[in-house]
Amino acid sequence: MIHSSSSIRSAIVDLGSNSVRLVVFEGRERNPVIIFNEKATLRLGSGLEKTGKLNPQGVLLAEDVFKRFYAIATTMKADPFVVLATAAVRDADDGHEFLKKLHKWMPCVPVQILTGEQEADYAAAGVMCSIPNADGVVADIGGGSMELVQISNQQRYNAQTLSLGVIRLMDRAGKKIPKANVIAGRDIKSVKWLHESKKKKLYLVGGAFRAMAQLYMEYTSYPICIVHYYTLSYNEAKILVDWILLKLKDGNLNTQALIHKRLNDLPYAATVLKQLLMILKPSKIIFCAEGVREGWYMRNVIAENNRNQNPQEAAALDICKRLGRVQEFPSALIKWTDSLFNNEDQDMQQKRWVACMISDCGCHDHPAYRKEQAYYRILRMAGMAFDHQLRAFLALTIAIRYDATMNDKFLSASKKILSPKHYEQAVILGLAFRLAYTLSGNLPNLLLRTRLKVGKKKLTLYYYHHLDAVISETVSRRLSRLGQLMGLDTKLLPDHK
Repeated sequence: MIHSSSSIRSAIVDLGSNSVRLVVFEGRERNPVIIFNEKATLRLGSGLEKTGKLNPQGVLLAEDVFKRFYAIATTMKADPFVVLATAAVRDADDGHEFLKKLHKWMPCVPVQILTGEQEADYAAAGVMCSIPNADGVVADIGGGSMELVQISNQQRYNAQTLSLGVIRLMDRAGKKIPKANVIAGRDIKSVKWLHESKKKKLYLVGGAFRAMAQLYMEYTSYPICIVHYYTLSYNEAKILVDWILLKLKDGNLNTQALIHKRLNDLPYAATVLKQLLMILKPSKIIFCAEGVREGWYMRNVIAENNRNQNPQEAAALDICKRLGRVQEFPSALIKWTDSLFNNEDQDMQQKRWVACMISDCGCHDHPAYRKEQAYYRILRMAGMAFDHQLRAFLALTIAIRYDATMNDKFLSASKKILSPKHYEQAVILGLAFRLAYTLSGNLPNLLLRTRLKVGKKKLTLYYYHHLDAVISETVSRRLSRLGQLMGLDTKLLPDHK
């Protein structure tokens, strides 16, 4: 997508205790589109527990960083453009003095010092931006604080700020992990409402938690390097925590993951997570890349009529609009595949809808590379709407639609992520797409003059009697291939209805 210099943009500077980050968003759509994202590590909260003041070295580095961020955001004509300051500035004795300097470096830019509750609200909104059905507890760890938020039914309920950010906890514990473990356990147990969310899902937000996920994904050879929506069971999360604490204690952690600046923080993040697991015993642990910044976008930027859109559907419609040829064809394809799966549940129906909407996304690729290119485009696409299961399912469906075979090595990520049942469903859907596009030439009216009927023993393709000319050997062969995978005989018949 090509954006002009007059595109609508918004920007936020997230001023944290560990780092400061500028994010520039494009447009007002349901799913945030980030066109610029830069971080500088200032560690303003280092030593705050002892001195009550911001880290002087970080303050010295801040001027150049903020002047650069100001130049970039204003040149991009971002509006709104705000600075949100969190725990370090909020708690430091010289926080307001620092803000006076900040106003000089970034004239006319509103600066808001978030209360703990406001920070929690934005963090929760960020998680619900990408996971609207989130139900459980959000834990957003920063350098100075950790916000715990109870969410359900698109609402934020209880919230609590704790001084358990990785820098603050390190200082409070005197850099001693056993003491940090005691402090974290005591603080988390003090949150009275947490028992209401036991055995629900735990959503982890923040750079230190993301770094833990990156490490474990590398260690386990996880097939895609996307932290957002990376999901672990309770037992897997316990193994992750113990593994990180052991490796860091032994000092033999070799990693290619881009987290070297966070290595000193990891044992404290792991200690906090260990206590959260002990107290909450969550059913699943879901790592989230969206937090305060995306929450601010949802609360202050997104167009009102887009706010309640399903993020998966919004992403699929965007792909269809940008990469498809005939905008009306996916709707016809949805109707045409309605009878493909017996007893289709709501989850599969949603997957099929999204797959139909993006089914033409490889049409502009070179035919020699199309199946692989389309596969990786969906599997690795930017954005936060699709979880890893859905990425693997959709990517496989689209690759099969472009004539990939189940023996193609590049499909290995889908084989590792999907269950055998979901893998087979994706292949069946992909073969149905290939048949539909061959049969109709991407013409919705032509496709809807045919129909599939799935019987107990037979798959029948009915066609209007005057469409004999479009029924070719290729159509027959692709119908047979689909039927073979479904374990059904196939037949082509004129439709007299």
